[in-house]
Amino acid sequence: MNLRFVLTQLGAVFRKEVAQTVRDKRVLGILVIAPLIQLTVLGYSVNLNIDHVPLAVVDLDRTPESRALAERLVAGDTFDGALTTDRAAEGVGALERGEAAAVLVVPAGYARDRGAGRPVALQALVDGTDSNRAIIAGNALAGFTVRESLGLARAALAGRGAAPGGLRVEPRVFYNPTLDSQTYFVPGIAATLLLIVTVIVTAMGLAREQETGTLEQVLVTPVAPSVLILGKILPYAIIGLFDLLLVLTAALWIFGVPMRGTPLLLFAGGSLYLLTTLGFGLLASTVARHQQQAFMSALFFILPAIIMSGFLTPIANMPKPLQILSAFDPVRHFVEILRAVMLRGAGWRDLAPQLVALAGMGVTVLLAAVTAMRRKLR
Repeated sequence: MNLRFVLTQLGAVFRKEVAQTVRDKRVLGILVIAPLIQLTVLGYSVNLNIDHVPLAVVDLDRTPESRALAERLVAGDTFDGALTTDRAAEGVGALERGEAAAVLVVPAGYARDRGAGRPVALQALVDGTDSNRAIIAGNALAGFTVRESLGLARAALAGRGAAPGGLRVEPRVFYNPTLDSQTYFVPGIAATLLLIVTVIVTAMGLAREQETGTLEQVLVTPVAPSVLILGKILPYAIIGLFDLLLVLTAALWIFGVPMRGTPLLLFAGGSLYLLTTLGFGLLASTVARHQQQAFMSALFFILPAIIMSGFLTPIANMPKPLQILSAFDPVRHFVEILRAVMLRGAGWRDLAPQLVALAGMGVTVLLAAVTAMRRKLR
């Protein structure tokens, strides 16, 4: 079989797959329109910037000093004054009803003890239902009291004629100066959307042809199984790269995510990433007899891959066995490539380990999928 004949067969299968995809408006919408809509929705909804936390203040002291303390606490964007009361039961009730996420209790004698230079203990009650918000609220309250204490200490030293000294920390944040969580999460969303679209569409597309009997009709032709498989996944690979371009453009223009590196590196990593996702889609179709089974088989791979990718939680927080297992997760490596190129301007040498890992996994999974599919087609 000469090369020209193989290319002719490949082109015929490719054109047939493209025509079938374009004809099915639902599949075309899933491949092209859905990723853009999902990126926009998820990009705005996945936001870990915690501000405007409802705060209840229980002022048992009822002095101008205690009222000024509460006013300074809600002056910024971190806390919103939800309730101010002199009854502890009302503050706890607001916490229980969800009207407040934190309660600050100012004890009786606050102004007197502060004026006498004696230590004052403030109590903070935080709703731990949302652990992330609870941690940030608790840290913000602790930081506020530290700043208040330092201010009192400086005022006391100045009153005695002593020069207040000490250390001052001025942090400089690289790559994401505003600490915007969308800048961090949107590249990860792009990787997960590409995974979901390519794996599910590839798996269900081949399963659908088995259900309708189209695949059996193609098998009676002189097209080799390897050529048939390659011709079927090439259109999805091209659409996957187009989706990558689409979501990256949306990330830049809608969410303002920077592009500090070269886009060529992103598309090189994306091509290697697609080898793995399309390969897993083929594998899912080999164990499925119909589209429902193909969909469930694809989810069996997609959900753990997203969870262990470091997209939502740091990999260092996972148990050691899962950290080792995550090294074989293609989503993890592509998320690292996206974030490194877009946020840090990383180059080819910086991301060589991730590119090699994706290439190894992609070739292995795709060869395994082709082998399994060829056995099924015999």
